[in-house]
Amino acid sequence: MFAVIIAIIVFASVTVLALALAQPRLSAIEARIASLRERVSQGELSDLALPFEARVLAPMVQGFGRLLSNFLPATFLAGVQKSLTMVGMNMTAAAFVTLWAICIGLFSMLGLVTVMTMGGFNAQGLLGLLMMGSIGFLVPQTWLKSAVRSRQRLIVKDLPNALDMVTTCVEAGLGLDAALGRVADQMKGPLASELSQTLREIAMGRLRREALSDLGERSGVQELISFVNAVIQAEQLGVSIAQVLKVQADQMRMRRRQRAEQLAHEAPIKMVFPLVLCIFPAFMLVILGPAVINISQGITK
Repeated sequence: MFAVIIAIIVFASVTVLALALAQPRLSAIEARIASLRERVSQGELSDLALPFEARVLAPMVQGFGRLLSNFLPATFLAGVQKSLTMVGMNMTAAAFVTLWAICIGLFSMLGLVTVMTMGGFNAQGLLGLLMMGSIGFLVPQTWLKSAVRSRQRLIVKDLPNALDMVTTCVEAGLGLDAALGRVADQMKGPLASELSQTLREIAMGRLRREALSDLGERSGVQELISFVNAVIQAEQLGVSIAQVLKVQADQMRMRRRQRAEQLAHEAPIKMVFPLVLCIFPAFMLVILGPAVINISQGITK
């Protein structure tokens, strides 16, 4: 009886081992493909589940941008990418160049349609088509430069108040990172977002001097670059951060007052053009209009 039980156990073990060896084993790649197929069948990775812009428009823009990037200088693309970084847009230079080309194409098509409706191709039509293409070329570039200047003006405007707050926090006993975090929480605008990004980089393990240097380069504001350089030098030389921040805050307030005085001195010169072009002609028309009418009536009599 005992021998029969042992024989059954041995037979069962041999049978299970044979079946295990006979079953085909999937490699790592095949197992990955099988799992992906299962997820696709369940609708997790289906392309049709993605929106139209993610399935069609984004790959087209990326492909066309890579194609254009092959024909453009690297310095031009680097300049465009730097401007996009200053604006704070998460867009690659290739994508912006693609939108740039689309804008040129739209304005050119508009000019072509206008030329065709106005009587066909001639010298004036070709000049108008060239002008429309030039407008399409200048619009994205002008918008990008205007956005960079506008963002830099906002940073310059908020910088003195931010430095005063940082100085107060450091003198109260907070560290530099905590003071910058307090400023980023209390303020709003591009300066607060840039400080938040810098603090996230520091929290992820990046050196503070590198993160602060990138902060100055991303903004492109000379006042912020000077502040960053002063803080980095103070850390390297062992100077008191509170004293450096106090000096920098005083300089920022002085520069803000100087900019206000400069704008006040430029105001009379800027007012000359609207006075000459808009207000003086109206005055001349009101003053000399009745006299011209009387003179013309006297001549007719």
